[in-house]
Amino acid sequence: MPNLNPIYFDHVSSTPVHPEVLKSQSELSLLHYANSEALHDAGHRIASMVEKSRESIAALLKIKPESITFTSGATESNNAIIKGIAFANITKGKHLITTSVEHSSVLESFKQLETSFGFEVTYLSVDKEGRISLDELKNALRTDTTLVSIMHVNNEIGTIMPVKACSKIIKENSTAYFHVDEVQAIGKIPFDFSFVDAASCSAHKINGVKGSGLMIVKEKVKILSLITGGQQENGHRGGTANAINNILFAKTLRLALSEYDSHLKQVQLLNAYLRDELKAIKEIIVNSPEHDVSPYIINFSVLTLSSEVLLNWFNSQGIYVSAQSTCNSKTKHVSITLQAMGLSEAALNGSLRVGIAASNTQEEAERFIKVLKEGLVSYGSPLR
Repeated sequence: MPNLNPIYFDHVSSTPVHPEVLKSQSELSLLHYANSEALHDAGHRIASMVEKSRESIAALLKIKPESITFTSGATESNNAIIKGIAFANITKGKHLITTSVEHSSVLESFKQLETSFGFEVTYLSVDKEGRISLDELKNALRTDTTLVSIMHVNNEIGTIMPVKACSKIIKENSTAYFHVDEVQAIGKIPFDFSFVDAASCSAHKINGVKGSGLMIVKEKVKILSLITGGQQENGHRGGTANAINNILFAKTLRLALSEYDSHLKQVQLLNAYLRDELKAIKEIIVNSPEHDVSPYIINFSVLTLSSEVLLNWFNSQGIYVSAQSTCNSKTKHVSITLQAMGLSEAALNGSLRVGIAASNTQEEAERFIKVLKEGLVSYGSPLR
């Protein structure tokens, strides 16, 4: 590896913990180790801190504290919401709707409901920009549809789904609940929680600690708790609470929202530079759309090289990127999103995802392009 500082361009997968969050984690862990359900003063103190965190998060997101359940992350939240709503409303119907480009925790939840529990699932298709058709959504709704789940920002190419328009169609044409996976949007894309029934969030995507998430479910939603055996989280999720992580989520979210403007400006500049440079290379196509897209994600394909070769090359040069959703990174399957978009085999086999953050610099972006061009030449794909 060259004697250069590593460059981390995989912020879609995970982010470094914010120094202030790290400091609070260390301080809290030393002092507050009691079980938050314990009846003594030490337990009461930490339980009170957890509730203050819940109230702070609710205020920041403009929702009710009672709608928040702390979880181990978005994968648990997605599973609990999707299966919990499906099971609780089974007498009303067994038809569910999602898209063909969701995160694996969503798709696998629906597939399990199909194969193991007899539910019928409609998977909405996407266009060449990875976006669903509102007409297809409207036509898919039925009297027995109980849940629609659509991500806000696609985790592979950054496409922003028209979730507000989706909500309007769902509410006007059915009695189904609407769940939105907010993992790649919260703290990065403005969002109004008032028009959804349920949402999922994760801390480690916004400079928080791993193993920390939110399950947001409005009071009117009929949902079955999947983890039972305790009174924790108002009976919605049994088990000893990870109180420190739950407390830290409030600070993580507050910092992300307070730094939103400055972070967005830096990320937009880097995204524009990378996009222009990538488009200028003949062997490359940019898969992330031009408009209605998160600037934090840019996905492209090298038509003459495989993702595996490219990843190894960048890694050897101290640059860290990914090829698809990290939850699928150890499989040999191509990106489900790019496949659903109808990309060519060459584009599918040579795709890379760059996850940008405000901590990245112009110099790092320039080095990324330089190393990419060197790799194309080294592996027999000379620039023309």
